[in-house]
Amino acid sequence: MERRRSPAEEIASCTCLRLRKATRRVTQIYDEMLAPAGVTIAQFSLLAHLMEGRDLSVGELAEGLVTDPTTLTRNLKPLLDRALVEISADLEDRRRRLIRLTPAGRQSVVTAHPLWRKAQTRVATLLGESDTARLNKALDHSLKRLIDN
Repeated sequence: MERRRSPAEEIASCTCLRLRKATRRVTQIYDEMLAPAGVTIAQFSLLAHLMEGRDLSVGELAEGLVTDPTTLTRNLKPLLDRALVEISADLEDRRRRLIRLTPAGRQSVVTAHPLWRKAQTRVATLLGESDTARLNKALDHSLKRLIDN
């Protein structure tokens, strides 16, 4: 007869909890490496999305980052306070707010980029190149399926 798993054992195998643990540890590595540039990985990814120079609405940027507009607005606050981004009303639709990178924000990305590369290399070294490639492929595939659902 198979032993029934306890709720704690069952929860310990939760996909979401496993992903969150791994994400927290990877985030710690990136944040540590990016600290000299004065940005976190969350801030860096947000700034990097704006590097193409195209103004994005809160909704467009939130969609690109796979987050909700409320969370994005909260994450924008420290970047606004440091004048790395600015928000203005769309001239064609005053209800729509557009986010753009400031020159200081652009410089922040340029400064942080080599540190981000070091973090990428560090994580790939810790996981192994082939495991990193497989993980990235699986994550891309999974994210597509989760978003398309």
